Amino acid sequence: MPSDPARRPMPDAGPPGRFWLPTRKILTFHGLGMPGPHVDAAERPYWVDEPAFAAAIERAAADPDVEITFDDGNLSDLSIALPRLLEAGLTARFFVLAGRIGRPGYLAASDLAALHRAGMTIGSHGADHVDWRRASDAELRRELHDARRAIEDALGAAVAEASIPFGAFDARVLGALAGAGYRRVYSSSGGLAGAGAWLVPRNTVRADRSAEAVLDRLDGWRPRVASAFRNPLRAWKHGLPPWAPPPINRGTAGRGR
Repeated sequence: MPSDPARRPMPDAGPPGRFWLPTRKILTFHGLGMPGPHVDAAERPYWVDEPAFAAAIERAAADPDVEITFDDGNLSDLSIALPRLLEAGLTARFFVLAGRIGRPGYLAASDLAALHRAGMTIGSHGADHVDWRRASDAELRRELHDARRAIEDALGAAVAEASIPFGAFDARVLGALAGAGYRRVYSSSGGLAGAGAWLVPRNTVRADRSAEAVLDRLDGWRPRVASAFRNPLRAWKHGLPPWAPPPINRGTAGRGR
């Protein structure tokens, strides 16, 4: 956690009475600024310019229910996002693709360590950005187990959270994540999340979908009521306990080096 007492910590628990109440407005970013040559055409719409990110930071600083996450491990996480977060006294979660660590345009092992030292949470986004529903058992093990081990080795600390590529999951994928010991799993299902959720919905920000527009849609009582019904129904549909985390294989969770 950050050493600066003024910096807002991650809301891992939440105050009494709000543990399952869906109030968390979680945003997902991918890349910031101008996408480089390493970014393929399919990923470019998910890059957000710096003024738009600055506006999102301003909203997050004013609203303790807003949280920020990043997927893919682009270098802009360090060069653009981190200074803005620190300036605003915020923390964020960064979900990294193990197969891209150290490649041009992506975070290196030393960059992950720098984010971690600054109080940021590092999680796994898998190895190669593939659809986990279509992965064989061996491929899924590489994505959930081997990728986490590679990130832990690069980071020098335990990794206990994951985000799902494409937000695509089924009962098999969620069961494998629980069996792999991940203590929290982030999707892209949209809506509000409760502080105690294991399967955590997020809201994707794109070049054509600003954080401000996303947050405006999450304000008010209607989104809260809708998420209060939708989240447990989604869990039940995929074989999870609606009101509690699934059984986690603690023996494989967050094995640091």
